[in-house]
Amino acid sequence: MSDQEPFVLIARVRVRAGSEDRYLQIAEEVDKAVEESEPGMLFHNFDSDPDDPSVFTWTEIYKDSSALLAHVMNPPVQHYVERHAELAESLAIEIYGNITQEVVDVFQEMDVPLKHFERTRVGYIRHQYFR
Repeated sequence: MSDQEPFVLIARVRVRAGSEDRYLQIAEEVDKAVEESEPGMLFHNFDSDPDDPSVFTWTEIYKDSSALLAHVMNPPVQHYVERHAELAESLAIEIYGNITQEVVDVFQEMDVPLKHFERTRVGYIRHQYFR
């Protein structure tokens, strides 16, 4: 197993009541920017919680750790994070799969709650799709 393999990131967001529409606007803006500027982002989706209109989930699949580091440094993403702070109550991130220590360090520096689920020996990756 390698830390240069694809992995999944789940970001759970709770928006302040009454800010849902404004939050959807900033999410749409960053989504378009990421699609245009980040080839290492293989899947980027923003879903609403069926039980709570103030809760949303980003589901993201990255080609590798370098792609996530590029995402964090992308100016539209940094702008989104600033606006997120104005509109949201909480953010929690889960990563499923192997990542570099550099990624862990970046999240610690940003003081963002991160729960990392490392790969076990069970499972596979279809590498032909990630070259």
